[in-house]
Amino acid sequence: MKTIDRGSAGPARVAIVGGIHGDEPAGERIVRRLADELDAEGDGSSDGIIRLIIANEPALAAGTRYTDTDLNRTFPGDADSDEYERALAPRLAAELEGMDAVLALHTSHSAPPPFAIHSGLTPSVRRTVTGLPVEHVVDASGLRGTTLDSTVPHTVSIEVGRQGSEEAVDFGYEACLSFLRAHGALADEPPTFTPTTVIEGEEEVPKGGGEPHVHYVNFQEIPEGAVFAEDDVYTHRVTESGVVPILASEHGYEEIFGIYGRVTGTLEPPESAVPNREGDITNTAGKRAE
Repeated sequence: MKTIDRGSAGPARVAIVGGIHGDEPAGERIVRRLADELDAEGDGSSDGIIRLIIANEPALAAGTRYTDTDLNRTFPGDADSDEYERALAPRLAAELEGMDAVLALHTSHSAPPPFAIHSGLTPSVRRTVTGLPVEHVVDASGLRGTTLDSTVPHTVSIEVGRQGSEEAVDFGYEACLSFLRAHGALADEPPTFTPTTVIEGEEEVPKGGGEPHVHYVNFQEIPEGAVFAEDDVYTHRVTESGVVPILASEHGYEEIFGIYGRVTGTLEPPESAVPNREGDITNTAGKRAE
């Protein structure tokens, strides 16, 4: 694990994590670019910090998702484990302790558009999500509890694009700048906040064996009675209206075709909000916004 600290234009302590999965090199490339371009000292007038982390260096070097076990399925981990990623998880969490906002970078084999993921809505998470240039956010609080965003407070994950594409690197870099502006860590231009459609993740869609086929892309509503995905073991036919796929992919995951979700509403930006030191949202009248 490599940690690089840079100065902040504001008081918030924020972090960006790339390279959680070794077969997703875009995150490492984005972090290194940010490290090269951000000022090591910030503006010299705040105690804020921008922490940049490259998480799983051995897996990145090998070009594999992980060395022993999936890092993003092992939190909070075990420092005494013989499995590299299980022992790495608490070390990574320690580097993020006390952060007011964390952004974790990912890519996938599923189709665009990029989207955000959170596992618990805090004022800081609201600020991150609505400050990112994405139209959708997945509420994953009802799914796995062993991911970085489900165990480290104020963490948002972002799927920046298709794995291995230059578009993912370019978009992810711009998304990181938006994240830093949203929390006052970068003052080159004002942040932009927009409402974001919320998709509640409901259940994983299992994969069996043989040749897989996926018939609908991310966030495309699957008609009642239609087949979402199938292989030699499963035929997943949707039995009710309003279901949309998340992380839909034929070959991106060994055990699942993706996740079933449902649009549940819109996450609105904070009103007249500025970030305070704890990463919460306070409006201009001093009242805490929920």
